[in-house]
Amino acid sequence: MGEYAGAQTPADFGDVRTEYAALRKGCGVYLLNWRTKIGLRGQDRVRWLNGMITNNVRDLAIGHGAYSFLLNPQGRILGDLSAYNDGESLIVDTDLSQREKVVSTFDHFIIMDDVEIVDLQDVYSAIGVSGPRSGEVLQKLGWNTDGLATLQFVTVDFQGAPVRLVRGGDPLHEGYEIWSSPEMEGPLWHALTAAGANPVGSAALEMDRIARGIPRYGQDLRERDLPQETEQQRALNFNKGCYVGQEIVERIRSRGNVHRTFTGFRINGPLPAPGTKIEAAGKEAGEVTSVTALPAGEGEQVVALGYIRREAIATRRDVLIAGSPATACDLPFSDLLVG
Repeated sequence: MGEYAGAQTPADFGDVRTEYAALRKGCGVYLLNWRTKIGLRGQDRVRWLNGMITNNVRDLAIGHGAYSFLLNPQGRILGDLSAYNDGESLIVDTDLSQREKVVSTFDHFIIMDDVEIVDLQDVYSAIGVSGPRSGEVLQKLGWNTDGLATLQFVTVDFQGAPVRLVRGGDPLHEGYEIWSSPEMEGPLWHALTAAGANPVGSAALEMDRIARGIPRYGQDLRERDLPQETEQQRALNFNKGCYVGQEIVERIRSRGNVHRTFTGFRINGPLPAPGTKIEAAGKEAGEVTSVTALPAGEGEQVVALGYIRREAIATRRDVLIAGSPATACDLPFSDLLVG
């Protein structure tokens, strides 16, 4: 067991490399007890949330979601979340570590609006299923994943009870979440492992996240970062109208690129610590935010996520990280995502 995103959750089941291989080549199943859900009800819920976050929830069809940032008035990132249209309510899904900040920010901005914040922690339990064989595993439970768009959910049956099957938010990767009542978590876990899913802990999930170049709040996304620095264009909508921090986001877009960019690094040396400074042409040019060692043939490749000044890699991508030679590279680490 270990702490991950604000929760105690299995760190591994005995062999991290095998668990990572399941995510890359087969199907991994893992607890999502480090995620939390917040309900929004009331007649003004859609208009109000649309004015709070960077993506468009006003035009979300029922059963669909959108990934978004929550900003402060200076355009800095307070958190990230996915918001889903549940018909008579909205469901906000985020890391447990962000829950208190998200709820307090929401509560601060509800003034004369007909919006009610509802605690859904005891309503939903969630399990993740990920990997190229995950659709095959879910099919053994009688669930059809064909045609599910990213962040779309459908209601399916499990042992006579309704559960929600949610497609993950990465269009380049096959992954799903299963939302159920807490008492169904155990039976679902056993059914999924019996169908061929391999138990996976947070250590392998971190390797997979970094390999795919997905930033995590509190690690790669922080309150000092601006949305366009993160390269997460999927979180931004420039046609939705006003929201908190929108003026800064629009000003950056109209004036051109920000000075820093979120990118990947291949390191020819030992694992550096998160926060290690990056040097380019003898000058400090950025910092590492996440690190891991990924399987590469018979050995390993040390890789990192982090921020670097754009001009530092405009002409050449060779840098130094903790004294080791490294190369800035595009995300994801495609050649390491072997199937």
